[in-house]
Amino acid sequence: MKPSLRFFLAGFLLLILQTGLCYGIKWIALSKTSLALALNQTQHCKQLEGLVVSQVQLCRSNLELMQTIIQAAREVIKTCRKTFSDMRWNCSSIELAPNYLLDLDRGTRESAFVYALSAAAISHTIARACTTGDLPGCSCGPIPDAPMKMKKSGSQANKLMHLHNSEVGRQVLKASLEMKCKCHGVSGSCSIKTCWKGLQELRDIALDLKTKYLSATKVVHRPMGTRKYLVPKDIDIRPVKETELIYLQSSPDFCMKNEKVGSHGTQDRSAWRERENPRSQYSRQCNKTSNGSDSCDLMCCGRGYNPYMDKVVERCHCKYHWCCYVTCKKCERTVERYVCK
Repeated sequence: MKPSLRFFLAGFLLLILQTGLCYGIKWIALSKTSLALALNQTQHCKQLEGLVVSQVQLCRSNLELMQTIIQAAREVIKTCRKTFSDMRWNCSSIELAPNYLLDLDRGTRESAFVYALSAAAISHTIARACTTGDLPGCSCGPIPDAPMKMKKSGSQANKLMHLHNSEVGRQVLKASLEMKCKCHGVSGSCSIKTCWKGLQELRDIALDLKTKYLSATKVVHRPMGTRKYLVPKDIDIRPVKETELIYLQSSPDFCMKNEKVGSHGTQDRSAWRERENPRSQYSRQCNKTSNGSDSCDLMCCGRGYNPYMDKVVERCHCKYHWCCYVTCKKCERTVERYVCK
């Protein structure tokens, strides 16, 4: 990896982890960058939302990497929303970047997941860009670490929490490497086999992190000797495990809307907001036949649910034509769906 790119990665990974004003995940606002922005001139960096001054300076010095970083931000939002689509907290507030609600602006279990996913996503996207040749000059050279700078007092615990969870995300990414092989030989024989380690899809990594989210450990910032450390709140006889997500602040149950605590709620508010679109993100669907977290009982917090009929248009009666294309017709059917009261 050429020196400028290597030091940019180190600097950018450092700066996106600044926690004083929730800088650590403000960069996800890059997902809003217009596709029409070419990002081939240094003045374009000022048009990028969510970057602090130091990050804008790094952008100017390394324009070739910014499209990859922007793609990583889009992947974080898409993957987070999909991973939690069956939960009361469905990661919808991540789209408010860089102005988050308290679910992501405090040291919650939810922010723990987003920090871990963000760290994994940026490394995943850069690695993919390197292997496909979109980032020339990549190599396996190590990225130097740097200390995290603080922006205000009293945030040491948040700093340690976000550093820890970001490292968990990168470790899950590293552990997800799987061996892939390709055979070479006459008539499909495998006389020669080429093998390499490849990345899993980001959605699979997110599912691993979701499991860690569900079993995350609440911690406190407690003196141990001459320094303070994060230790499990209820079982502080052991140190925090390097493989577990940790959080400092308890979360609400996300049943009712309360923006003061960062909860959108799961109730159907289409009656006064979006009557014509019951499928909006504000009207949470539930699964009537499920026993999991997306069940109408759990998703609706015992309030019950309302059914509605939805028209679905899908491809049907597909035919393969020699050679080589497929034609399909469009069929419409009506399905019953359910939204929380």
